[in-house]
Amino acid sequence: MSSPPEVKIPLATQLTARRPDDIIKVMLATDNHIGYLERDPIRGQDAINTFKEILELAVKYDVDFILLAGDLFHENRPSRDCLYRTIALLREHCLNDKPVQVELLSDPDDGKADGFSFPAVNYEDPNLNVGIPVFSIHGNHDDPQGAGPEGALCALDLLSVTGLVNYIGKINLTSENANGESPGIKIKPVLLRKGQTQLALYGVGNVKDQRMHFELRSNRVRMYMPRNKDDWFNILLVHQNRVKHGPQEYVPEGMFDDSINLVVWGHEHDCRIEPEEVPGKPYFISQPGSSVATSLSDGEAIPKKVAFLEIQGKEFQMTPVPLRTVRPFVMEEVFLTEAAEEQNFSLTDKMAINKFLRSRVEALIKRAEDEWTERNNEAVENGDEPLDPMLPLVRLKVDTTGVAEMSNPIRFGQEFQGRVANPRDLLVFQRAKKVNRKAVKADQPELTIDDPDMTIQEKLAHVRVSELVEEYLGAQELQLLGEHGMSDAVQVYIEKADPEAIKTYVEKSFTTILKDVASKDVDEEDVEEALVKAKEAAEDDYKLKAEKRAKTKEKAKAKEKETTDKMEVDSMEEDGDYGAAVVQGADDDDEFEEPVPKKATTRGKKAAPAKTTKEKAAPKRAVATSKRSNTLFRDSDEDGIDEDEDEEEVASKPKKTGRAAVLNTIAKGPAKKRAGSTIATARATSGRATARAASKKMQAIEISDDD
Repeated sequence: MSSPPEVKIPLATQLTARRPDDIIKVMLATDNHIGYLERDPIRGQDAINTFKEILELAVKYDVDFILLAGDLFHENRPSRDCLYRTIALLREHCLNDKPVQVELLSDPDDGKADGFSFPAVNYEDPNLNVGIPVFSIHGNHDDPQGAGPEGALCALDLLSVTGLVNYIGKINLTSENANGESPGIKIKPVLLRKGQTQLALYGVGNVKDQRMHFELRSNRVRMYMPRNKDDWFNILLVHQNRVKHGPQEYVPEGMFDDSINLVVWGHEHDCRIEPEEVPGKPYFISQPGSSVATSLSDGEAIPKKVAFLEIQGKEFQMTPVPLRTVRPFVMEEVFLTEAAEEQNFSLTDKMAINKFLRSRVEALIKRAEDEWTERNNEAVENGDEPLDPMLPLVRLKVDTTGVAEMSNPIRFGQEFQGRVANPRDLLVFQRAKKVNRKAVKADQPELTIDDPDMTIQEKLAHVRVSELVEEYLGAQELQLLGEHGMSDAVQVYIEKADPEAIKTYVEKSFTTILKDVASKDVDEEDVEEALVKAKEAAEDDYKLKAEKRAKTKEKAKAKEKETTDKMEVDSMEEDGDYGAAVVQGADDDDEFEEPVPKKATTRGKKAAPAKTTKEKAAPKRAVATSKRSNTLFRDSDEDGIDEDEDEEEVASKPKKTGRAAVLNTIAKGPAKKRAGSTIATARATSGRATARAASKKMQAIEISDDD
């Protein structure tokens, strides 16, 4: 088992003095994509087999729990067979009589399903024997959807109510305050303890990158911090774009709070599991990558691994563990112009080109077999069972610049049927882009289907769907349907997979035209001319409405940009917290407040003065301590809420989505006693019975309206 490479800050990557009773052991993985290509006769079981291996590794390394950073399933609605196998594997490996060594300090009911009595954290349920808890956030593939009475649900909700997975990081972004604005993202941690090591798990399920980018830059991501946060090891799970795909279509690495010690980054599939430093920030980032290849790209060809994470106090050590059941994947790129010079064949000789490509594929297959044999022999030497050989994934990227015509890649791949796992997409052709090929006029399409200088492959690879459809429909001389409207309907059908888009447009157009003609007194011989005029009128009306919609969108974007500019704060230059929840003891006459963001300022402009009000302040809420006087959230005199904002929160309480796992906003209630969240104070025990007995001793913190 290889150790992670040395990092510049050694204190955070190694355990200096090991104390076994204080070490929290975690199996770290992400992007399992169970159900990917499940109908494929060759690759259909790849994802579930690797997930089984991950669970077996968790048992082998005797971990305290498993941590997953999103995309457990490849689809939002996994098939019955997929759910069946996943549930069976979790039950087989995670339910047993092994005592759970980590003590839950946060409220076990925080996040439980509405209307039911069982807790949100499965090993606190006396009716379940959980040996290895699993904590997971959702990704962009298995995110919550729907608007039923229980709110947006996903497959993880099903696993959560079955008691097999602890679903964390579900965020409610729909609730609004009295001003109609979103209150931002609030993150409450799962607090765990083993011996002297205290761990806070912060989970943020996938949010659209533009929204997450906006919330971070606007300083509206607020984290509930435990009291004495410097004594806690804080892990943040995220599932966002790490690579920049656009101005706001990613999340910058340096935007997270300085109190975080380790960020576990999901969504990106290339394995960068060794902890990486972030310039100017005290935390590290670990990107485990996917456990199954879902595309034939360079990043997927990096060997797949999971991590065995050990945490002791404020130190951690991460050991990458290679996955054996991952299908071998090799790829190579060749340039035919260079190969023709070296191998001395003509670029017009298709047989010679195919012979060269066959030789390269044969070499790749041989390389994949050698890598599999080497990996298998190494595992056998370490005492593991040998695995049967698997057909490899092979991708040969061929640069065809200067080649007039190529053979069919699918027909070429059929020659390797039974020798590779992906014969249909074994070859991929590409050309170097031509620079300054010709000037593009602003009032004309960038590329048309009648361009004589482009090959058929280049047209298919670069032509825009909207332009292609519009040109085609314009050439057909439609008699009743407008070209622009029909083009938009086809584009919606293709890009948004809306099967009713074309039907809806056609029916609406026919109805409009028929009403127009029927409203006029038209002779039989003039019907055709009347239909043409009605079509032109309907097309003009459609264009006018389309222009109005475009202007409305531009105004909305300009308004949103103006709002963003007013609120924007570059949090990469901020060293403070985003906010902290405070729970005080009865001896302290303080409040229980939600995290409050810092005042947002715009660079180069003077900050606006703080709002003041003479109205009566909202009543303070005193909090009683438990018998052991364990206060889990830190005190902060800086965190204050404007009194007028408190009055607004009383007036408009955020609407619940129905799923208690949603991190709802803490709304201040009227002057009336009510029960607050329960804080676990039981000491960690070695046996399950004592752990359950300790959980019964947890006391509810009572919130009063005393000033």
